[in-house]
Amino acid sequence: MTTGAAIIIAIRLLIPVMILRWPLIGGVASMIADTLDVVLIELIGLGGFGDFYHTTDKLLDTYYLSFELVVSLGWQNAYAKWICAALFPYRVLGVFLFELTGHRVMLIIFPNLFENWWLWCALTKDYLPQFEPKTWRASLVALALLLIPKMGQEYMLHYAEVQPWDWTKRNILRGLI
Repeated sequence: MTTGAAIIIAIRLLIPVMILRWPLIGGVASMIADTLDVVLIELIGLGGFGDFYHTTDKLLDTYYLSFELVVSLGWQNAYAKWICAALFPYRVLGVFLFELTGHRVMLIIFPNLFENWWLWCALTKDYLPQFEPKTWRASLVALALLLIPKMGQEYMLHYAEVQPWDWTKRNILRGLI
């Protein structure tokens, strides 16, 4: 393991702990760390993940999403809680099947809707209670609206294999990497 990979893994292991104390901030910070890990590893310049990036990334994703699941199980809102409890294993199954088969389409069939739902519920619980899902209808509408961009993202990242971090490096961090 390179020093760069060890640093990124440490960051991705430490940041999610914030979810237990400050759920929304920790969840957003974990998502940002996940999104920028490829950029950060090149920025620090101490070696990368090599061929193990995708497996390591999926394990670290599941790690931080597990913190979100733990928090959601303490929510009073049954719609928010039980939908999280269903979406989390659904995504974990998809990651497992992807790792087992190597077929990227598994990540499309089993999108990470859990994360978007969790963030939506955490946001509405604390800041937008008028939008908190309190009926099946409100929950299904929110899920449908969250699924549309999520499917685009899953397709772009896991099927078309577009790499948005390259755009970030070229346009935001130009000259630093």
